[in-house]
Amino acid sequence: MKLWAGRFQKETDTLVNDFNSSIPFDARLYLEDITGSIAHAEMLGRQGIITPEESAEITAGLRAILADIEADRVEFSIDNEDIHMNIETMLTERIGATGKRLHTGRSRNDQVAVDFRLYVKKQLPEIIRMVLDLEAVLVKKAEGNLTTVMPGYTHLQRAQPTTFAHHLMAYANMFRRDITRLEDCLTRMDECPLGAGALATSTYPVDRFQTAQALGFRQPTENSMDAVSDRDYALEFLSACSIMMMHLSRFSEEIILWCSWEFQFVELDDAYSTGSSIMPQKKNPDVAELVRGKTGRVYGALITLLTVMKGLPLAYNKDMQEDKEPVFDTIDTVRQCIPVFTAMVDTLTVKPKNMARAASSGFINATDCADYLVKKGLPFRDAYMIVGRLVNMCIKTGESLDTLPLKDFRAVSGLFDADVYQALELKTCVNGRKVYGGPSRDAVEEQIASIRRFIAERPS
Repeated sequence: MKLWAGRFQKETDTLVNDFNSSIPFDARLYLEDITGSIAHAEMLGRQGIITPEESAEITAGLRAILADIEADRVEFSIDNEDIHMNIETMLTERIGATGKRLHTGRSRNDQVAVDFRLYVKKQLPEIIRMVLDLEAVLVKKAEGNLTTVMPGYTHLQRAQPTTFAHHLMAYANMFRRDITRLEDCLTRMDECPLGAGALATSTYPVDRFQTAQALGFRQPTENSMDAVSDRDYALEFLSACSIMMMHLSRFSEEIILWCSWEFQFVELDDAYSTGSSIMPQKKNPDVAELVRGKTGRVYGALITLLTVMKGLPLAYNKDMQEDKEPVFDTIDTVRQCIPVFTAMVDTLTVKPKNMARAASSGFINATDCADYLVKKGLPFRDAYMIVGRLVNMCIKTGESLDTLPLKDFRAVSGLFDADVYQALELKTCVNGRKVYGGPSRDAVEEQIASIRRFIAERPS
């Protein structure tokens, strides 16, 4: 018989039972459910709502159930719908009528709300730590490539010279923002819904501050209806993860390009590549491609929960059972993607000569050529037009700005002198960009130091 069966005259249809049940996926909340129930039972005993002996018997029974679950000695029943009713049923079977007192002053609405919050709250620091590990790898890789000149791109066209270190630190800054978003989410969700009841608390003198403290929350939620209706923290978590996966996907796309035969900027380690079943020469960037593909999966989770929540009146509705699977899947996906991506980046081989070769063509020092004229007093727009003519000349003759004879420079503008070749050297172009945030060695070393400080400020 179901725990809520008193009002009903018929057994639940099997199809409805299967459809209604969440135990196949919410079983992973067993630790949070037992932890929340122990805190609730201990509070009931301290408040005199049940006797201290009953409280002790319940908590001992719950701890025994936890030990059996973790020893794989428990089989959950779909007839008991969810993890909450499975555990309460087991408790009553083991300790008798005292087990029925556990649910005093509590609803499944605040029970599931606290379980879910506890679970997400526990996952966040672990995901943050994984992203910090990725940051550490990016910093290490950047430090080794401060002078590795490469072309920077806009519209996937060679644009201006930069360094591989500068490029990596762009992603390091993205992932730093991802970490702070996850930290903000953790701060906002640090409120305990236990004691909110179905929606209107309880006539029993439950102490919500006591249970919040026992469960490691900063404080109880301020409004009981909001407490059981809120899934903002899950949406915020999914949003932060979606943005983070977007950054991983963009980085993956570049790695896929860079390790192609057309670019050959990097080579992936054999341990993080795969081959072809028919083409023996192939070395495929499957890790990067899968990360790129799994990004859509996380986006889907966010859209799923936004859609579930968009039309729900207060307070709890059964639709909200659909909150867990997208969040669980996102946690599993993110925790799978970040470590393997980090290891892939850590072990890839950079090819500086190929990067420098690519940077030496495509006229990526054209802006620097214009700046050369501006520093000699010419307005930038006039300088821009002159360099455009020079580029057109080079295209027709097969030259680059670096190799164009001085007489051809001077034929376009008398301001050019022999020092133009020094100004057009790629390392000069890069290290001349000393502006804060730029690609010069000093500027990138400052960026690296900033990320290192950020990592050091976080708990290990």
